Amino acid sequence: FACSCSIFYPTTTSPQHQHIIQDPIKAPMISRPHFQSKRHSISLPATTSLAHAAFVLLAASSSSSLIAFSFIFPTPVAITIKSVSATTSSSSSSSTLPAFYTARHGKSSCLQSKENDDDNNNIMSVEKAVPGSVIDTQTLQHLVEYTTSFGAANGLQVEVVAAPSATTTDTTNESNSKSYITAPISLLPQAYPKSQFAHAKLLAAPFNTLVDRISRDGTFLKETLKDVRDVDVYTGKLLDLYEEIYLGENKGMEWGKHARNADRLGILRSDYMLHQEGGESYSLKQVELNTIASSFAGLASTVARLHGFLTKRMEGELTQFLGENERAVMGDGTDTIDDSSSGEVLERGVPESPAMKRLPAAMAVAYSRYCQRVVTDSEESSSSATQPIVLFVVQPNETNTVDQRLLEFALWDNHKIPVVRMSLAEIHDRVTLDETTGRLTFNGGGSDDGSVKQEVAVVYFRAGYAPTDYPSGYDAKEGVEWLARERLERGSATKCPNLGYHLAGTKKVQQELARMGVVEHFFPEANGDEAAARIRTAFAGLYSLGADANEQDMKAVKEVLFREGDGRYVLKPQREGGGYNFYGKELSDKLKANCTITEDEGQESGKKVELSPTLSEFILMERLFPPQQRAILLRNGQVEGTGMTISELGCFGTIVASGEGEVVHNEYAGFLLRTKFSGVDEGGVASGFATLSSPHLC
Repeated sequence: FACSCSIFYPTTTSPQHQHIIQDPIKAPMISRPHFQSKRHSISLPATTSLAHAAFVLLAASSSSSLIAFSFIFPTPVAITIKSVSATTSSSSSSSTLPAFYTARHGKSSCLQSKENDDDNNNIMSVEKAVPGSVIDTQTLQHLVEYTTSFGAANGLQVEVVAAPSATTTDTTNESNSKSYITAPISLLPQAYPKSQFAHAKLLAAPFNTLVDRISRDGTFLKETLKDVRDVDVYTGKLLDLYEEIYLGENKGMEWGKHARNADRLGILRSDYMLHQEGGESYSLKQVELNTIASSFAGLASTVARLHGFLTKRMEGELTQFLGENERAVMGDGTDTIDDSSSGEVLERGVPESPAMKRLPAAMAVAYSRYCQRVVTDSEESSSSATQPIVLFVVQPNETNTVDQRLLEFALWDNHKIPVVRMSLAEIHDRVTLDETTGRLTFNGGGSDDGSVKQEVAVVYFRAGYAPTDYPSGYDAKEGVEWLARERLERGSATKCPNLGYHLAGTKKVQQELARMGVVEHFFPEANGDEAAARIRTAFAGLYSLGADANEQDMKAVKEVLFREGDGRYVLKPQREGGGYNFYGKELSDKLKANCTITEDEGQESGKKVELSPTLSEFILMERLFPPQQRAILLRNGQVEGTGMTISELGCFGTIVASGEGEVVHNEYAGFLLRTKFSGVDEGGVASGFATLSSPHLC
């Protein structure tokens, strides 16, 4: 029979290409002008299977540039085939890559076609031929209905912001009309080894301690970030403020005296991927350590409750689906090893996340200590209109408000602590600093003279982690966001995080910690070697691209440049939020454009490489390859797609420490799991790359 194929090729280098996990016609987030298409036709014997025909066409294509196929058969039947990204292969050769495909039929479809393609009217499920790999239509409908209803009933939602009117002046969007949709999630949890989950929990407290100790070591931070500051204005500004406020440089010791005496609050999240080397079982490797605006604790806790409900309520219908994923991670066995030092035995299934109890509890500790330290008895008030507040620093037009509100409401329900939300620009206008006492005061208005004021006890940053949060620029007089950040930092309120914690979370610090002896330097106590060794088990390969690059660092660079190793590394800048990394060919092109390469017979590769100073803001990280599992992803309240995915576990930790360094609170505080299709490089939920999920312990 005859069949034809539309092949879509990228026409731009937009990072959005990393979103493509479906036929571009069906993917609502991708605009068709980003692609050009070519139609190919072949003739095959009538006995040829649809899958075989698809792979014949795949083999005839240029897989290195291929994005997606849309196959048209005479029945009519359509098959969509997606090639695995070249960056997920350990080899960068141009040979045909393995492909994962989905074909659909109108009557038994997991996903309903919404396109208006005349050639694609009847779609059947070829995946039904693989036992246990597809959930039937009725079960899927029940899953979606349960999920959207559960989301509406329990706040598992994100905000959809209406376009502001021409007369709107409120940049925070608090007064604009709003609507809400189900948050981007995986409909079902992903299999996860119990022992590695327990290991991640045990790492929380040591990493909390490490961040606190790094934040107090000005010499280490200055030395580690000295090359970065010259090429990265944003990180340089953070380091300038840190030196002035905490080290007394340029403006004298009086300038930052209140900040140095203030408590520090850390709400941290260490992100991990399972990684397999050789024939060994999967082990935990750290992707990054987030020290500012560590988000999704609220929504992730709700997702875990949803998945716990679904896996018990629909246990019979989901056995094959969950079992297939468990075998992908565990093989034919199960994980019977629990870390006994955790003091608990983990049960199979979806665990409960304590994040919405433990994060507010840490904030309450910091709040209570501030009130005991600063607020006098005569000033204490039971009225929420005048009592000290927790100030949430948020972005204008924020859409992840529900996640933030869940934390705000838990603070009030459990501790009767009020929250006020403001952007940095609003803080510049409405929060004042008493230079004598260090008190920060919020002018809330509301009285006859508009002077109802509340003291700020804790500052919680959910903004300020990226250069885009400072749109007024870096001018010392006109950069209102930086002026607000400086004012907050200099006050006596507890910051979450303070500048030291923020800088401790940079990628360059993460890379430096991987060098031998550096972590151990921060654990000099008698039992410090044990904590340092536990932390070091989570490190992946991390390599400097600055002036301090050593032989091992340059070996990794040359592997990318001369040995087609761009699929084995990731290039990372000093940024949070997702969407900034370089992968595959973009990685190698970035290095080539910023390296001077000359012939040198004395070098093993026959070439000498000199790194440009512009690369100092980046680090090179070993790429991790977690197990692929099947998932059904939901976005905008609708099924986005089904296919093979990878996941990333985040473990929250909280720490409260005094200005002198006494740790008064330090614990594991919950988890999240993010799941994305295997061909998607980036991993942020808020940035649109991933979805929220949960671990199904096995």
